[in-house]
Amino acid sequence: MGFIGRIKEEFQVIKERDPAIKSAMEVLLYPSFRVMLSYRRAHKLYEKGHFFWARLISQKAARKTGIEIHPGAVIGKGFFIDHGSGVIIGETTIIGDNVTLYQGVTLGGTGKESGKRHPTLCDNVMVSAGAKIIGSFTIGENSKIGAGSVVLEEVPPNCTVVGVPGRIVKRDNQKVPRSDMDQIHLPDPVKEDITALQRVNTVLCNRLIDLENQIKELEKERTQKDEAV
Repeated sequence: MGFIGRIKEEFQVIKERDPAIKSAMEVLLYPSFRVMLSYRRAHKLYEKGHFFWARLISQKAARKTGIEIHPGAVIGKGFFIDHGSGVIIGETTIIGDNVTLYQGVTLGGTGKESGKRHPTLCDNVMVSAGAKIIGSFTIGENSKIGAGSVVLEEVPPNCTVVGVPGRIVKRDNQKVPRSDMDQIHLPDPVKEDITALQRVNTVLCNRLIDLENQIKELEKERTQKDEAV
């Protein structure tokens, strides 16, 4: 795809996924739009071995947008960063098509690996605000990472991950469409556990009340027999 085609694609992606857009011209103000144009240029230079010039472009873009994308990262089409401040994408990161990141997301390395050090995000993945994905493993297609989660191991396709450390709380979702930008209504495993304990407590309390009533009835019957004697 040529330069003009890339611009049109970035325009369309932002217009589709941000309901705050009121006019096409607003897209020009978006950090995601500006940083992706810089990334595409830097990535081409990186592939040709012009590492200094590639890093120069990416660092200038990082200072202007607050989004740091290493030019070595491989990013597919339909990529969108909402708001964007504080987003970091490492050198060996691989991102599939139609992936969405929110502000404060880190796709980083552990510092203990060499070669492929950063995560791979398959198609249609959504990573919510403040989430950290650290290491050279894969996040399967159509998966969601909840806000503030820290993911340290592989996630199968069609899963929802929340918590620190991140754990899978939902599997085999239906395919996530590009318009599904809901990063709020994700399962809360702690709340679910508390709710389950409350249900058990209610059952036990009701059972205890029944037993107390039975004991009272037995005592009443014994008293009546003793009086009759």
